[in-house]
Amino acid sequence: MDEAKLHEFMGKLVTDMGGAAMIANVILGEELGLYRALADSVPKAPEELAAKTGCNVRLVREWS
Repeated sequence: MDEAKLHEFMGKLVTDMGGAAMIANVILGEELGLYRALADSVPKAPEELAAKTGCNVRLVREWS
């Protein structure tokens, strides 16, 4: 087995998996209205953002 090719493949795999996870977070933020709640460019604490969107504060912390 060619170690260099294996490492190259694994690097690409990890990069692609990271990209897929990021896309899932973007879609989730859009569906839950988190981006709309942040659109005024005023920083919000997770508690404030959760209250504004009706989301669970623990999950908003993990999303941000």
